This record gives sequence, C-alpha cells and structure tokens, in this order.
Amino acid sequence: MGAPEMIKQHLIDPEICIRCNTCEDTCPIDAITHDERNYVVKADVCNACNACLSPCPTGAIDNWRTMLKGQAYPIEEQLLWDELPAEIPLPAAELDAAGTDEALRADTATAAAEGGVTVQAVETSRHTSARAPWSAAHPYVNLHGVRAPMAATVAGNYRLTAEDASSDIHHIVLDFGTHFFPVLEGQAIGIVPPGTDAAGKPHYIRMYSVASPRDGERPGYNNLALTVKRVEEDHDGNPVRGVASNFLCDLAKGDTVQVVGPFGTTFLMPNHREASIMMICTGTGSAPMRAMTERMRRNMEHFGGRRMLFFGARNARELPYFGPLLKLPKDFLDIHFAFSRDAEVPRRYVQDAIREASAGVTALLSDPHGHVYICGLKGMEEGVLAAFGDVCAASGMSWPELEATMKAEGRLHIETY
Repeated sequence: MGAPEMIKQHLIDPEICIRCNTCEDTCPIDAITHDERNYVVKADVCNACNACLSPCPTGAIDNWRTMLKGQAYPIEEQLLWDELPAEIPLPAAELDAAGTDEALRADTATAAAEGGVTVQAVETSRHTSARAPWSAAHPYVNLHGVRAPMAATVAGNYRLTAEDASSDIHHIVLDFGTHFFPVLEGQAIGIVPPGTDAAGKPHYIRMYSVASPRDGERPGYNNLALTVKRVEEDHDGNPVRGVASNFLCDLAKGDTVQVVGPFGTTFLMPNHREASIMMICTGTGSAPMRAMTERMRRNMEHFGGRRMLFFGARNARELPYFGPLLKLPKDFLDIHFAFSRDAEVPRRYVQDAIREASAGVTALLSDPHGHVYICGLKGMEEGVLAAFGDVCAASGMSWPELEATMKAEGRLHIETY
C-alpha cells in the first residue's frame, strides 16, 4: 500500500476577507470562487503558485492547512464557514508515511514550477504594479483585526455633493483619541457594520480608502477622513440599501465606529523630491488622491515634481471636493475635469481629457520619476490605458514597453472596483 498523499491546502479566512474579488481576479487558473457569503479555494485546482498572495489587501488569502488529500475541505463546506477551522494535527504514522513537512513544501513548489505558472507571469498580465514606489514610507498593516477592532469616534460628517445631486457622497472624519492607528496616503481601513445580515451572521467588513494625509485630517490630531458614497442601487439600477455606506453616511458627531486595518502596501505615494504624480479618478476614487494632494500641499518644500489630476464625474454637482479643488493654485496642481452628463458642456470622460492634455501626459509618463495612480469605477481602467497608448504612439513612444517599466519600478498603481 502506498503512502497517503498529503497537500498544503490553501484557505481564505472568512473573518478577515473583505470580499473585494482581488484574489479571484488574480488567480491564473480559476482556482478561486465565491458565493454571496464567502470566497474559497478549490483544493483540486490550486497549484500553490502564490499569485494571489501579494495583491490581497488584508492577508486573508494567506492561510494553509496540512491535509490528507482525500480529506481536503470541499468548497461546499468552506462556503459555510464563519471562521477558519482549527489546525488538526495529523497522526504521526501518517506524517512519517507521507514524509516531512519540508519535503511536502518542496514537492508543492516543484509542482507549481512544472505547471508553468509564476507570480511574475500574473503581474505582467495585469496593469498594476505589485510593489510600492522605492521612496514610499513603510506602511503598517493589519494592526487590528475583526476579533479586536479599534473604536473610533465620529468627529465630523458632511455631504460633499450638492443636495440636488443624484449621488450622496459624504466626508467623514474619525478620531482615534490616544490609540495608535497610523495610516499612509493610499492605504485603506475596514469598517465593521453593526448588527447581522438576513442569516443572522455578522456583516463582513467593508474597505474604504483614506482621504486624508498621514498627519491626519487636521494636522497634529489623531484622526483620518473617508469619502463614502451612499449606496441606494446595485450595478443594474435596482433599489438596494448598502449596509456599510448607509451606516456611515447616517453617523452623527460623537457616534462610535469599529475599525480594522490598516490595509495596503503598494498604492503608496513616492516621497523623493523629484517625483512627479499623475492622479486619475472618478467619484469616491478621489479619496486617495485627496490624501496625496493634501500631503504635497502641506509639504511643498519636499515635492518639486509635476502634479496632474484628471477627475471625472457626471457634472460639477456630483463631484466631491469640487469647491476646494478650484481654490488650489494653478501652479500647484494641473487639474482636468471631465463631465459626462452636463448640459452646458460636451460629454467627455477622463480618457478624453487625457488625450486633450497629451503633451503634459507624455512628459510625465516618460519621466523616470513619474508615477501614475488610477482609482474609481472599473469601467474607466481600459479607457485610460487606451488613452495612454494613443498619446504615447503620437509621441513616438511605446506604451506597452513603458507600462512594463513602470510596473516593474512601482510607478503604475490602479485600484478599480
């Protein structure tokens, strides 16, 4: 009788997972699936290529169990989990028969290599860089998990969009008092909505990008800001009440919020003086851009590069931070608005604005210190990259080659949803 076959089963922690779909998008062999509750890994498909590990913003993806292959957790069971099962020690006889744990890891690595799939292969098939800028500050991550969230107090909550606008977007300031909760521009936090869902289970956390710089919404105070859109319909236009967004938008000053995180190690801004930054966003994708802009505005002597912002919305009434942006000096930030549903101006999107500003765009893209940040609805991503291709071609440059260089150097960062 042969030795029992053992595997390192790849599992996703349902307590930490924020259901962002990054892992499923990243997996090159479709080993990850999900239902309305959990994201899970198919044990019979996963080849341990680890392509999904680095992009995961929370670390929920990085869990493994040494299992007899015939006793691996099926996806039907994983979909029912509220937390990971405890590690079950295998009988010594079975471990001896199967070989050492080190041998198992070596076999798994060999199998992954023979399968021809590597992390680098996935990175080159995606548009965003898997590394932070070389001069970015060190980020703290996962300081507080769902089992021990940090309590923050609402210090302010006001609507950003016009009262007659179809989008209800809020600027919310959370104060952490004397508790340590450091964040950098480009990072995100998780919000734990109170209560339970229709099945009586706790709501899973929702992640929001931080909209304030590292020294806080108000310098010297231990606080941060979020940009939150009240969700009242789904992607198909059907009425729905977003659990976390409505909870946040309805908060009053003095209310308490449970926060986890921070998250994010790559969508970070450069800190060297020569760096130039191009920011492209729509809607609440403006949150990290506001954080970076405020960081540079407060520390002008440390940032000598060019700064460009392409900001898309239906119209000015729907655009968060529109008023404050208009007050910024022209020589500080080169702003290009793109309104798609404004009766007073021709319809255009951020990719149209990029083509119209081709001279400045190509100058920044070709700058070895140039960094690009894209954040907003997923539908904008391909249009923006196509516009880059057009403006580069018109200037005799190859966008595919430039894109590969920028990704390798941590200078192209995209977060779309």
